[in-house]
Amino acid sequence: MKALYDVPAPAKLNLFLHITGRRADGYHLLQSVFMLVDWCDALNFELRSDGHISREDLGPALPADDLTVRAARALQALAAPHLGVHMGVDKRIPAQAGMGGGSSDAASCLLALNRLWNLHLPLSKLEHIGLQLGADVPFFLRGHNAWVQGIGEKITPLEGEFQLPAARFAVVKPQTGLETRLIFAAHDLKRDTGTAIISGFAADPFGFGQNDLQPVAQRLCLDVTQALEWLAAQGLQGRMTGSGSAVFAQMRHETDQARLASVPADWNVRACSNLAVHPLVGWATSDD
Repeated sequence: MKALYDVPAPAKLNLFLHITGRRADGYHLLQSVFMLVDWCDALNFELRSDGHISREDLGPALPADDLTVRAARALQALAAPHLGVHMGVDKRIPAQAGMGGGSSDAASCLLALNRLWNLHLPLSKLEHIGLQLGADVPFFLRGHNAWVQGIGEKITPLEGEFQLPAARFAVVKPQTGLETRLIFAAHDLKRDTGTAIISGFAADPFGFGQNDLQPVAQRLCLDVTQALEWLAAQGLQGRMTGSGSAVFAQMRHETDQARLASVPADWNVRACSNLAVHPLVGWATSDD
């Protein structure tokens, strides 16, 4: 049987996240930059010819119907009803962190199964499936750091003069997580930040803007404030990523990483590098 092992699913950081308005249907309008980092889950795939989809948890236990299983079932229903797969998932990206771990797993699953099952589906087909699974899945499928707008569906790759420079980051996930719905439902969430432009961001990519969700998150979760204060005590200027409880800061000096050794025992802290592209970029063909 053909097998693919150690397929990576990288996390993302939101370098900033602005809420610029709200649609009549309640969806929030945003602007953000999604940046890939080398904190990755690892997924293994082995072909099954009996049509069954099974999963083995190689790290922390996952819900029975997590996004990898849902992604596999959706792709199977569309294009491969007689094929199956046994998946192994080593979950390393923390949950409820705002780092997109579940969405990234789903994207890597779609890309890997598209190849394992010899489907040769174009990226647009995979994106259509991915969007039903989560708003961030298309970003991971496209595989490039990106300027993101609308409700997350307008994705512009940061290339050429806007390509992000290589950098290192301290990423801190305290023990407590945060649910996205609680933040977006908050009455005091700032929803009227002015519209930004890419050139303004590019002038200071790692210091631009703010995360509009952060004040609400700090009110709901004391650990977010404590993590930010801990980064500040290490001489690092932190901010929250996404809508979870993880925070991050750019490390500008070689000595910054050594300061991460004093982290509280129940926190998850890692020094990460940003990625120029997703490791699986090109695994699905574009429609061009």
